[in-house]
Amino acid sequence: MTMTLISAADLAGRLDASGPGASDIRVFDVRHDLTNHAAGRQAYDAGHIPGARYLDHETELAAPRTGKNGRHPLPTRAELGALMAAHGVTPQTLVVAYDASGGMYAAHLWWMLRWLGHERVVVLDGGWQAWVAAGLPTTTDAAPAVRAGQPVEPGAPLVASVDAQAVLDNIDRPAFTVIDARAANRYRGEVEPMDPVAGHIPGALNRPNGENLQADGSFKSAEQLRAEFAGLLGGRDPGVIVHQCGSGITACHNLLAMEIAGLSGSRLYPGSWSEWCSDPSRPVAKGA
Repeated sequence: MTMTLISAADLAGRLDASGPGASDIRVFDVRHDLTNHAAGRQAYDAGHIPGARYLDHETELAAPRTGKNGRHPLPTRAELGALMAAHGVTPQTLVVAYDASGGMYAAHLWWMLRWLGHERVVVLDGGWQAWVAAGLPTTTDAAPAVRAGQPVEPGAPLVASVDAQAVLDNIDRPAFTVIDARAANRYRGEVEPMDPVAGHIPGALNRPNGENLQADGSFKSAEQLRAEFAGLLGGRDPGVIVHQCGSGITACHNLLAMEIAGLSGSRLYPGSWSEWCSDPSRPVAKGA
């Protein structure tokens, strides 16, 4: 069974038992703001979970941008493995990711590590807010130094992806269904705050990733998510679902939600809308 979520109480218990610098657990703070790239580091410096290590979605969890490969292109699996090794992650390490945005950035790291072949990775349910609301300790201290290990050799990926050409071919010869995780007004092409072109990939369905959450920012139950996605999928097998969003981040939130619901096997289009709309020859749809 795929590892997905961990509660604040469970994480606190594990840290109490092993210590924040223990080799069998690594907590990563991936708080971020797409419109203010300094905000995540500033939030981390102001207070974080003891032992947590900060990772930047712009500089560490993305490859260089070319203007044609989207706003958050994936690094190579070898580069990601080297980054994890620098933080002392081994194949046996339990990695815990958290943010303050309902899990959208944490879910991206969760997917990336599974893409690397790392099975022991979970998202803190409710994120930073759940930790603080539970009255658990925070700190401004730097994370304990760790001994960098050998670069984590990429294993067999535990998740799959598709590229822009596959999505383009799929329009005329449908083999999968795309689900767009952006807000409904962005999907319909009414507004576009991040990218130069508004609209969506022709044939894509819409599931705004915020619909995966309860009012307190934690994920809905597996049963509720399963029912909601079943209604959207309309009998489609999860294996024929491809997720996308603006730049490949919030799409992972829908992918994680499907895993929580027991609907395993869907894929990611990492380049997403920001890559798609960078080529004016690719078709654009608008409306519901």
